[in-house]
Amino acid sequence: MSAIRSIIRGTGGYLPERVLSNAEMSEIVETSDEWIQERTGIRQRHIAADGELTSDLATHAARDILKNAGMAAEQVDLIVLATTTPDKTFPATATTVQANLGLGASAAFDVQAVCSGFLFALATADSMLKTGLFKTALVLGAETFTRI
Repeated sequence: MSAIRSIIRGTGGYLPERVLSNAEMSEIVETSDEWIQERTGIRQRHIAADGELTSDLATHAARDILKNAGMAAEQVDLIVLATTTPDKTFPATATTVQANLGLGASAAFDVQAVCSGFLFALATADSMLKTGLFKTALVLGAETFTRI
């Protein structure tokens, strides 16, 4: 008997258009570009537009992943979304992505573990695939932290 193994068939991403530089950040809070870069390495951040939700970012990323994997959305039977900034408390933001992709007969849920969220989402999907419960998982990470 052979073991079921997970493979990553594609990766992708999405960044909102608006960019906030450290210089702009220093106009909002008392800091400087040098201070931020020295402590975090961050030079700029992408900011979701007004009305652009975490699920919108995740949906764009999901479509990019599927395109790069050469897969149709209908092949996905599990969505695990790592986020600490969901659209709403419930339902899970993953279910909005599920609806945006036109998936009906699939499972979708969020994992909230802040910085390590994506790793936990990946490990969770991997374990569910290895049990044979699901065949194809879409693992996403999306945040809109600037709103909080």
